Amino acid sequence: MKEIKHFINGEFVGSASGRTFDDINPATGQVIAKVHEGGKAEVDLAVAAARAALKGPWGKMPMAERMDLLMKLAAGIQARAAEFAAAEVADNGMPITLASHVNIPRGSANFIQFAEHFKYVATECWEMEGALNYALRRPLGVVGIISPWNFPLLLTTWKVAPALACGNTVIIKPSEETPATTALLADVARDILPPGVLNVVNGFGGDSAGSALTEHPDVDGITFTGETTTGQIIMRAAAGSLKKLSFELGGKNPNLVFADADLDACIETTMRSSFANQGEVCLCGSRIYVQRPLYQAFLDKLVARIKSTVKVGDPTDPATTLGALISKEHLARVQTFLDSAKADGATFLTGGKRPDGLPAHLAEGAFLEPTVIVGLGRDCKAQRQEIFGPVVTVTPFDTEEEVLELANDTNYGLSATVWSTDLARAHRVAAQLEAGIVWVNTWFLRDLRSAFGGMKYSGIGREGGVHSLEFYTELKNICIKL
Repeated sequence: MKEIKHFINGEFVGSASGRTFDDINPATGQVIAKVHEGGKAEVDLAVAAARAALKGPWGKMPMAERMDLLMKLAAGIQARAAEFAAAEVADNGMPITLASHVNIPRGSANFIQFAEHFKYVATECWEMEGALNYALRRPLGVVGIISPWNFPLLLTTWKVAPALACGNTVIIKPSEETPATTALLADVARDILPPGVLNVVNGFGGDSAGSALTEHPDVDGITFTGETTTGQIIMRAAAGSLKKLSFELGGKNPNLVFADADLDACIETTMRSSFANQGEVCLCGSRIYVQRPLYQAFLDKLVARIKSTVKVGDPTDPATTLGALISKEHLARVQTFLDSAKADGATFLTGGKRPDGLPAHLAEGAFLEPTVIVGLGRDCKAQRQEIFGPVVTVTPFDTEEEVLELANDTNYGLSATVWSTDLARAHRVAAQLEAGIVWVNTWFLRDLRSAFGGMKYSGIGREGGVHSLEFYTELKNICIKL
């Protein structure tokens, strides 16, 4: 049985307690590895190693040399891309095509992006009568990174890359559901980075590695991507030491489809924006509002497209377009939303059940057909809470004012999408949507220099480009009397 250990001070080590937990393939239900569970002892060791690295060669390293090492990390991931992709599929259940073409390449590209971008960001200088003020950026220090299970490598490197580019050291607590690619990242880093710069401690949240990391007085910042209630727990735990925090949390994202939209392009993109990675994407458009003249045509085309093109099945099969959900427990949670929708009188146009005809080796897998629901009121559970599965609700609307009110009637504010060929309307509506990211006639088109993050219950702070620099550094002003 494969073991996944912690990575501390440049070495893979087991847990002091000897405790392990199962890493389960969600498509087969089989245990694929035993993962060492860390806690306070392992986090203490990792923090000590990270502190020592800040005082050692890493802390004294010139920027150009540091950026060269990040480029080597990117190349190291690319050289082992097939291994990373296979590990991601086995851990997460995503289709191999998604892992190979999106998750792993973008995980590598994050190191390239931040290594290049941060070279050219200037700090400010202000002249005043008799004095000169200039700014210096210095690393935040030891950064705790708590990463999610839905895009494990991509969303981990989205934080590791800017943190290291700024000269910090990091301690990663990967999701207990998906530890494999973080262990592979550590294996790549072992031959590139000085000991203690990148550390990994596996475990759970409360009374485990997660709480030990967030409560540790010598951790200077915590960056977390995940579910909103977990973010609230981390915020309370970090309050005692006034750590710097960056959160990208949940979303209940609206897609607004106006009657003048390009229907074919809209359907093509909706297939991704609603069902990519089994709908386990924080940016997925799970609430779709369609202007009434286009409503029935949209439903007809969407359902027909799902039935003709979606293949639910073995994530290792390149023909599969929709794999397994992350776990049986998560599938059961998604099922509660389907049950509540039925109780609220909804109509299921397609999906809502486990797919028929799966092969025997997938009998224990966490599979669900892509599901389209209509007929729900705005206050129903499936309309208000984040489902995080291949489930969308579709609702008609009549006016621009009406759909804006519906779209903004949520505690979340991560992303939104507007479909319209009316340029004035697109600008007008996008400006009024309460979301940190708004796409017009597209989805998930990302410039990594732009701000990424949410409003309300969807997060604190922004990442990407100079916005990542703001979090991962401390800015000091130096005033010189002339």
